[in-house]
Amino acid sequence: MITQEEALAKILNGVSVLPSRVTPLAHALGCFAARDIFARFPMPLFDNSAMDGYAVVSSDFGPGAILRVVGEQAAGIDQKSQISAGEAVRIFTGAPMPNGADAVVMQEDVKRDGSQITITTTVAPGEFVRRRGCDLSEGQKIVATGEKLRAENLALFAAQGLATIEVGRELHAAIVSTGDELVSPGASLQPGQLYESNSVLLRALLEQMGVKVRSSEHAADTQESLTAALRASLKHDVLVISGGVSVGERDLVKPCLRELGVEIDLWRVAIKPGKPFLFGRAGNCAIFGLPGNPVSAFVTSLILVRPALLKMMGASEAFWSLPTTAAQLTGDVLNDGDRIHYIRGELRDGQFTPMGRQESHALFGLSRSNALLPVAPGGKFAAGVTVTVQTWN
Repeated sequence: MITQEEALAKILNGVSVLPSRVTPLAHALGCFAARDIFARFPMPLFDNSAMDGYAVVSSDFGPGAILRVVGEQAAGIDQKSQISAGEAVRIFTGAPMPNGADAVVMQEDVKRDGSQITITTTVAPGEFVRRRGCDLSEGQKIVATGEKLRAENLALFAAQGLATIEVGRELHAAIVSTGDELVSPGASLQPGQLYESNSVLLRALLEQMGVKVRSSEHAADTQESLTAALRASLKHDVLVISGGVSVGERDLVKPCLRELGVEIDLWRVAIKPGKPFLFGRAGNCAIFGLPGNPVSAFVTSLILVRPALLKMMGASEAFWSLPTTAAQLTGDVLNDGDRIHYIRGELRDGQFTPMGRQESHALFGLSRSNALLPVAPGGKFAAGVTVTVQTWN
């Protein structure tokens, strides 16, 4: 059995960033930038008005000054207007500033009479003018390699005239669940049977990361059934197996993988819940064997699988770890075991409350949780102390 840190290092060393792809902006949300992107031109591209009003020469007057309106400039094609002392141009928000003008008077601060306006306020140089490049300079970095693309990033790319963007490759995954005691939701249960939930859980976790789940299959606890399901799944970038990785007579994942020529890099990790965890490789496929208990599958998926998949999709290292935040603990917590224990709980209003039974089968407590509290072997925390918790939503 190896430590969580040793396991994660082996896993991350065992996977590589997939080749990048070019995609339209409409399909890039949530992807990771494959390269640094720099501004092609400044923003705004030209001096323009921040208000509907009149473009003026600020040094030309004070309150009560009368100016002659010599033209109009709407947002759009630059009319190449020019003003001199005593003149003004009717202008609208976003419109290019006329040559010679250095300020805009809001339309609320003038009185117009025909082709003349009377100013009712003071005007300072640069007032209500958006200067070229005041928001973004030409050549300025706007996205770094590995940064997750948000709606705001896509808007900026569009404003820079980009129709496509180079991002990390789409990751394709297969899920194989095991266990003769499990039946699909919606089917009739026989005595001793349970509904299979891990494939639903794992699919949701993978899809939240942007992974495309291409197949999900349940295999019987026989060498033939499991080997066939695993063989068909190895064509994908990632194979996630639920159950069958422990030491029981019917835990057949390891021998089936070896029969298929899979190189198993690690097995069993000092983490609770989740000790029977496996990582291996077959060609270009990364293989993760998760425990069959649902909470164990959930925790190992977040702690050990998630970072590797994000790396493969091109995410920068800053995104690999779960976000952390400080919280006040509402009750005593003790870990009297020899493995790091991830306590599931609810983070609300700056407080962390452990939820339900902290056992590997307890799905209800997990369903009420939104944060993990890692507690080292022998560690304990008293109610009221500030702890660091990890979140996943």
